[in-house]
Amino acid sequence: MSGLRQTALTCSGHTRPVVDLAFSSITSSGYFLISACKDGKPMLRQGDTGDWIGTFMGHKGAVWGVALSKDALKAASGSADFEAKLWDAVSGEELHTFPHPHIVKSVDFNTDDSKLLTASNDKKVRVFDLLRPDESGECLTGHSSAVKKALFLRDGKRVVSAADDKSVRFWDLSSLQEVKKLELETSPSSLELSPNSETLVITHGHSVSFYNVLNFEKLKEYKVPSQVNSASLHPDQSVFVCGGDDFKMYKFDYETGAEIESFKGHFGPVHCVQFSPDGELYASGSEDGTLRLWQTVVGKTYGLWKCVMPGELNAGEVIDIAAGDAPVVKAEG
Repeated sequence: MSGLRQTALTCSGHTRPVVDLAFSSITSSGYFLISACKDGKPMLRQGDTGDWIGTFMGHKGAVWGVALSKDALKAASGSADFEAKLWDAVSGEELHTFPHPHIVKSVDFNTDDSKLLTASNDKKVRVFDLLRPDESGECLTGHSSAVKKALFLRDGKRVVSAADDKSVRFWDLSSLQEVKKLELETSPSSLELSPNSETLVITHGHSVSFYNVLNFEKLKEYKVPSQVNSASLHPDQSVFVCGGDDFKMYKFDYETGAEIESFKGHFGPVHCVQFSPDGELYASGSEDGTLRLWQTVVGKTYGLWKCVMPGELNAGEVIDIAAGDAPVVKAEG
């Protein structure tokens, strides 16, 4: 397949910048992709093709964070309307609303999907029990500015959060106390927990850092030519991808930090990137209002891709698979 060029599938439909995205685990129906957008309308798609499934209607402000349960039966979203919402991802029905005193920037499910984690501009991280959703969430307090992202660690006993106070903090859920603080030179822009559950990926400034979540040891740190907003590590930890303010997508060798490829595809800063659960593709969301799907191995027959011979397409050229004129309806499985 040498000489083949990267051909992205572009997913239209949003009307404002796409600021977050998340894949489900692999289910009997494949895997799914949810996106958060400033238009306030999270969208659900088939993960390997980008085909639009439905739109969740109910928020009254920009949606900043989204998550899917492992089985893709439930979805969560956090919004500038000071609410986090839990959704039935099959029917599209709203299951519960969790009021907050400020903008909700991030949501996450724990391993067994029994709890919901939220991060808010009120400097707090909250944990809600989905078996008793009407109860107030437990608060993790310690950040001195807005919390941008929070994730459950896979052991179910700890949480990690990133905030504008230039710190990443680890919390013990039994005591609700901070157990470790990583101090950075610039504010972290994103967090990702690797599929092996042991590596935390942090983007900050022009850097992508990797930490062992068991002993908090820094494993690697690499510089990127642009301000980087998001990064994702491949499931086999061979490569990582990232994107930022220069509109480019980058792929690097994880062991050496060598740049493998870079190209422009989006027409605005890249806000979020993530590998699919099988590692065959990665998705990106941008200020330009689109999601794009990229092949990990260029030219491989997978999903909607077919082999493209050299010269047929330019690097970073996209194929539009959703014109964006589909009616807005509730999500259907």
